[in-house]
Amino acid sequence: MKVWRRACVAFLLLCLLPGMPLQAKLFVPDNEPWPFWQVSDAASIVVVDHSEWQRLLNAYLLTNTADGIFRFNYASVTASDRQSLVRYIDELTARDPRGLTHPEQRAYWINLYNALTVEVVLRRYPVTSIRKIPGGLFDAGPWDEPYIDVAGEPLTLNDIEHRILRPQWRDPRIHYALNCASLGCPNLAAQAFTAANTELLLELSAAAFINHPRGVSVVEKRVTASAIYDWFDTDFGTDKGELLQHWLRYASPELAAALGTNADQLRFKYGYDWALNSGASAKE
Repeated sequence: MKVWRRACVAFLLLCLLPGMPLQAKLFVPDNEPWPFWQVSDAASIVVVDHSEWQRLLNAYLLTNTADGIFRFNYASVTASDRQSLVRYIDELTARDPRGLTHPEQRAYWINLYNALTVEVVLRRYPVTSIRKIPGGLFDAGPWDEPYIDVAGEPLTLNDIEHRILRPQWRDPRIHYALNCASLGCPNLAAQAFTAANTELLLELSAAAFINHPRGVSVVEKRVTASAIYDWFDTDFGTDKGELLQHWLRYASPELAAALGTNADQLRFKYGYDWALNSGASAKE
């Protein structure tokens, strides 16, 4: 019922306020747990193989960029590698992750989200933004389209993020692990997530994003931050002071000095770049 109430309100606002940006907080899905996917730390020795996803990242993720924003070389993906990506996703979705250990489940869902996002873009490429890909009630992007089934349950990208990862793990660093194929998003990690490396990758990803201008930048106590911190504000604390402490945990000395320690002295504004994170290698 919450979803339909929000959808009805959103529809009315779209009619009354046609200039209203769709990325407003109103359109952010609730952090609503799905009991079917309740995480339990199963006594399993199964290690999920993410090597095919790693091979594709090695082949097509461009990390040596002048602005520090990683690009994915969608245009160069071969037909055989597209099939490999689909096969990797099929192999993940054929498994019931509830039988995996807690760390294996987290890596499973993060990799599935990121790989599925790339595959969805490839279906429609070339596009200038993932938001140009239709899907869901208002065709504002593909996040509400049930592209996959896992354990007999149809799943959308929003389900993975907002009904599994966010509510089950309650870890704000999840936002740095998931990539929405946009320049404003935290980088698609160059390494596939595994049970062994996820904690390290989350820490590195948090530091990389917060210290990049699209994450947090400060000029004379005026903070320009990613809209992620506005859309999902409760994930980062109960007030601006807790958000500031989250930033300071990862901030470089320069950023920390610019931020200071008193959130009341800062003025906040938020932005986001929805342009596709596409790019080509130098040799092309």
